[in-house]
Amino acid sequence: MKATLESTSKIVHLNGVPARIWEGETESGIPIHCYITRVAVAEGADSTQFQLELDQVRSPSPEVAAIPLRLIL
Repeated sequence: MKATLESTSKIVHLNGVPARIWEGETESGIPIHCYITRVAVAEGADSTQFQLELDQVRSPSPEVAAIPLRLIL
């Protein structure tokens, strides 16, 4: 499976760990949202541009913004 994701400004806590919600869709167009706790660049790689892009976030969709914490496992 392939998916395209965009980082949002919404952060929730999963088991005491902050997780940013990313939104996107699968290659076949199915809307998804993911709870990302860590993102890494390969050791030794120049991460300058990656860090600049990682800092760019958008507002979450209304559906994601409304996710109550009680629904997160």
